[in-house]
This record gives sequence, structure tokens and C-alpha cells, in this order.
Amino acid sequence: MTPHLTSDTLPFRHGFFGSKGGVSKGLYASLNTGLRSADDRSHVEENRARVRTALNADYLVSLHQVHSDRVVIATDVPVSDIEADGLVTTVPGLAISALSADCGPILLADGKAGIVGACHAGWRGALGGIIESTVAAMCEIGATPSDIMAVLGPCIGPDNYEVGEEFRTEFLEMDESYDRFFHTPPNSKAHFNLPAFALSRLEGMGVSASWTGQCTYAAKEDYFSFRRNTHAGETAYGRNLSAIVLP
Repeated sequence: MTPHLTSDTLPFRHGFFGSKGGVSKGLYASLNTGLRSADDRSHVEENRARVRTALNADYLVSLHQVHSDRVVIATDVPVSDIEADGLVTTVPGLAISALSADCGPILLADGKAGIVGACHAGWRGALGGIIESTVAAMCEIGATPSDIMAVLGPCIGPDNYEVGEEFRTEFLEMDESYDRFFHTPPNSKAHFNLPAFALSRLEGMGVSASWTGQCTYAAKEDYFSFRRNTHAGETAYGRNLSAIVLP
């Protein structure tokens, strides 16, 4: 079985997959699932097939993620080239996913209504409303916010997310109270707490939410990290995948 994390709070089959259990080589070792990476396409397809098998899903779909607030309501099997950052569905057997490599992958489920969602929430997408858009899309097809459970998967943690002053200013210009999501360690620049910010946006929608707690930057052996590779002078990086499927 391809290794992955799960959460007891999500009522349907799901998984937060990292870098282990695949066939890719080099910087992409080994479970790179990014179709738009420069990895060998056959390796990526095999890795994605392993994820689909682990979830016992008929199909696995992902999007061309662009840090937007756009959400696709999947009524069949959409093509992966759609530019959006959220997916919701009521289709059994269709595993919807979010790719990440430091950004926040969020899986959502309304067990009563039989509706699931997945979104890619980096800082820009989260600030721009992708989380709210995903919840709204679920509600459009019958979900209720108080019945939705959401789990934020492995992403960059607050101890490793150093940011510049322009970054912080962009948040404060939207809402001065967002200053609570920043801290400045001794002899360092400001650091941003992406998990806390994402959870606050979910809770603001009336959704129960939690974080799995893993930092992709710190967990070198378990997760791909764009920032870690960048700091190492690498220009390529693999993608983690988080997915959920209705029975």
C-alpha cells in the first residue's frame, strides 16, 4: 500500500500522500504526482495510478493550479488542464485532489449530504478566497457549513515560512487583524503561519477544521518542498498529492 496520512474526522476514503512509495528518480524521488513537472511522464502516471489504487478510486483528477479562487464542480471526469484551485463533487469513485509542495492542501467532506471538496490553498489563494469559494461551491450543491469537516494536510509550517515585509503588508492592507498570523524570531525576518491562517478562514465559514501537523519543509524524508529545493539551489521539485473519494 502506498503510504499516506489519514484523519479520523473525514468520513470518506482519503489520503495525504507525500514523497514515498513511487517510481520517480532524482529530485522527484519517488511519488511525484505533478503532471506539469519535468519528471518522466510515465513515472508520474504510475505514481498517480498507485494513489488511485490506494484510495480504491475509479478515477483520479487534478487541476492546473494557478493560485486562484476558482472552483470546479465535477459532475463527470474533468480534464486536468482546467485552470482552477478547487474541486467539489458528488460522484462516487471520483477521487478529487489538490497538489502541493509547501502550499496547503485541504480536503473537505459533508457526510450527511454526500459531498466532498479539495482545494489548493497557498498564501495567495487563501488570501484571495479559494477556501471560501470551495465551501460555497459545496453548499451550492447541497452541503451545509456546520456539517462540513475539513482537514489541512502537510504544508509549510510557521517555523520555516520566512517572508519579506511586502508580503506582510499585503495581508495587513486587507485586514490589520491578520498581524496575528505573523511572528518575528530573534535575528530573523517575519514568519507567516499559513496553517493558522487557513484554519481561520475555514472556521470563519462555520466549518470544523484541523491540521495534520506536518511541515513539508522540515520533513525532508517524507514530503516534497518547493522552498527547501529552492534554498538548495534546485529549480525542480516534486508534488505531494491529497485526495478524497466518495464510495
